[in-house]
Amino acid sequence: MKNKILLLGLFCCSLISAEAQILLDKGTGKNSFPIVSSSTNAVVCFDGKDATVVRKSASLLVDDVRRVTGQELKMDESKPGKVSARYAIIAGTIGESGWIDVLASGNKIDTTAIAGGWERYMIEVVNNPVPGIKKAIVVAGSDRRGTAYGLLSISKAIGVSPWYWWADAPVKQQKQVSVKVDKFISKTPSVKFRGVFINDEDWGLYRWSRDNYEKERGNFGPRTYAKVCELLLRLQANYLCPAMHDASMAFHRIPENRLVADSFAIVMGSSHCEPLLFNTASEWKRDKMGEWDYINNKDGVDKVLKSRVEECAPFENVYTLALRGLHDRAMNASNNMSDRKDMLQEALMAQRQMLVDAIGKRAEDIPQAFTPYKEVLDVYDQGLELPDDVTIIWPDDNYGYMKRLSSPKEQKRSGRSGVYYHSSYLGKPHDHLWMNTTSPT
Repeated sequence: MKNKILLLGLFCCSLISAEAQILLDKGTGKNSFPIVSSSTNAVVCFDGKDATVVRKSASLLVDDVRRVTGQELKMDESKPGKVSARYAIIAGTIGESGWIDVLASGNKIDTTAIAGGWERYMIEVVNNPVPGIKKAIVVAGSDRRGTAYGLLSISKAIGVSPWYWWADAPVKQQKQVSVKVDKFISKTPSVKFRGVFINDEDWGLYRWSRDNYEKERGNFGPRTYAKVCELLLRLQANYLCPAMHDASMAFHRIPENRLVADSFAIVMGSSHCEPLLFNTASEWKRDKMGEWDYINNKDGVDKVLKSRVEECAPFENVYTLALRGLHDRAMNASNNMSDRKDMLQEALMAQRQMLVDAIGKRAEDIPQAFTPYKEVLDVYDQGLELPDDVTIIWPDDNYGYMKRLSSPKEQKRSGRSGVYYHSSYLGKPHDHLWMNTTSPT
């Protein structure tokens, strides 16, 4: 993978990678497959023990077929050989799905090309896949997101945009729907983590959610994040840094938020100034925790961060290594840059050890990111010794101009690099809104 992270600092982005060759057709031809016809509807089959996102994606596909045709497809979790249907859409993850294991062992499909891969899937039409089924679209994923991406590529093919909800993208109605499926094997995404940071949300998403979508909570919550995560999954994105301004309810203050994100297989991260998924802007309580000060309250700071890592350890995350002041300001420290560097070095190494202790993996096997934003870049340039496996996310200058990218030496780091790019910037006295100085591409 050439890059590890692409993080766009706005809500409206499009991150679709190469998708399966699935086209609407008239229901004739070798690879034609009727999803809804005058005589029968396809059944969606999956293993109930597969990842939650597989069930979620199967349900989304069923909803999408209903949006197009008004017909409700049946979902079936029965074992292979227990389903009787002329046509089926079979989906599952290699090593997690009895359906995929049976088809592979029976030489109905060959999954060797994607096995062990990152977010890969294959999709093809198989005749007589198992007793009781005449014809099937088979979606096999190398992992849980690969399976979900494959299933939702069918949704897009029948005319349901990923933006059907957020942008009211219209869905063309049809009484019947058939697709032509050419065998397709997806490639590994060239950027490992692709997603959005919901930022400067006070005037937009926060107010909408508070006043319209989650009135009972009066703030962000699981219902809002479910819709955000669904959009990301449909766009074949996988990464979310949640809203973090004072007005917003901090993501991890509501444990259900973590469950929602995980049900969509979304990897959670945090912004450049939120160490180890902790929202310093609204979660740090001076009366209970003391000052946010690594010189005079190091033990207090580390105690809180350690607790957050332990809460989040069961889930899939990219952990931000950071030490900035509250409310996205510079951390209180010596004016001597060498002293600042030493303080940051100590804090980052302590955070890294917390991850090892809580997660029980080698540090280099735990996704970590470091963003040298604003004054942190000056400290980094003083010779900060960042572990080789930590991804460096290079920021722009808030006006869309990149401050710098990896040097030839940095390009050789195993952690590679990423981009933190403001398509717009809200920050007095120099708001810079809706003006892409430099295209993200």
